[in-house]
Amino acid sequence: MVIARPVPIASVHESFGVHSVVALTGPRQCGKTTLARSIAADVPQSTYFDLEAAVDRRRLQAPEQALGRLLGLVVIDEVQRLPALFETVRVLVDRPDNGARFLLLGSASPALVKGVSETLAGRAGLVDLSGFDLREVAADPWRRLWLRGGFPRSYLAPDGRGSRLWRESFVRTFLERDIPQFGITIPAETLRRFWMMIAHYHAQVWNAAELARALGASEGTARRYLDILAGAFMVRILPPWFENLRKRQIKAPKVYVRDTGLLHTLLDVEHEHDLAGHPKVGASFEGFAIEQLFIAFETSNACFWATHGGAELDLLVTQGGKRYGFECKLADAPGTTRSMRVALDDLGLEHLWVVYPGDEPYRLDDRISVLPVASIPELAASFRQRAPGW
Repeated sequence: MVIARPVPIASVHESFGVHSVVALTGPRQCGKTTLARSIAADVPQSTYFDLEAAVDRRRLQAPEQALGRLLGLVVIDEVQRLPALFETVRVLVDRPDNGARFLLLGSASPALVKGVSETLAGRAGLVDLSGFDLREVAADPWRRLWLRGGFPRSYLAPDGRGSRLWRESFVRTFLERDIPQFGITIPAETLRRFWMMIAHYHAQVWNAAELARALGASEGTARRYLDILAGAFMVRILPPWFENLRKRQIKAPKVYVRDTGLLHTLLDVEHEHDLAGHPKVGASFEGFAIEQLFIAFETSNACFWATHGGAELDLLVTQGGKRYGFECKLADAPGTTRSMRVALDDLGLEHLWVVYPGDEPYRLDDRISVLPVASIPELAASFRQRAPGW
């Protein structure tokens, strides 16, 4: 089964309209290589290097000679394995007769981030790729994406057991192989314990002191572990929104395991009926909906809002100078709450949507609507039609 990914492909082409270098980043096994090969197949002249292959590493032992004569699209996969290539690419793209464009692929290692942000500053565009999302699997029931997550091999596994086994293997490989390759020297079992703690704190406000006590480490160490998982696209840190409202507001971020398939693996959830009865099912749905909102609206300008008095908003998005709110409710027919009214008034929201697992959208009043989770991409598309600059 092949699932088309037109949106990230379009993002890469759009970035190439501005830059000679595009870095396609994301977690391992999210489909970067497949996407890059698809892009290269549509280009008349392309060259592919996979730096996990010894023969390609040897081909680039003299990188300026090997790359300097190439034309068209040059794809370099796992580029973080040869950090010196960033300097070579910078030299080549600065030449007035350069006839190549470079698509660099890699996980979020410190070498990749440093190479793009420092060596290729102003020359490279960044495109982040996640696993499959609701736009890409719209023909399938969304609950499969929620349960299995978006990693292609997990989502496309022939059965639930195969999906679970792949995710278990991914977690182990990520901790035992990928993290050390990033130059991070933390025992795999220690980071696994911390990751499992984050899974149990999923959709909650970050409490460094509590997690540090449970881990037997300092608060600084707990924060460093969190930053490592966030930098590797495993965890999303959702910042708080606060302003002078004469109310005591939460100023610590929320934390989520970004892929709900991995979340369910860490929580030892295998089947949908296991998830339905799990204490974290509501938090899992919230994280799933929020991740889909981030992807569909293609925004990084989002946060949550909460007060010590109990009012809260799961996601606040600012676009075109206006504020829009989203609440995520695992309920059959959600209605309005006092918290929603407070958020509407205090934050001056243009509109608030309540995202739920049902099939039918409906309005609660002029400024509050109930939105099926499967309709998130349609809502985002309608906004782009009204405001193409989004």
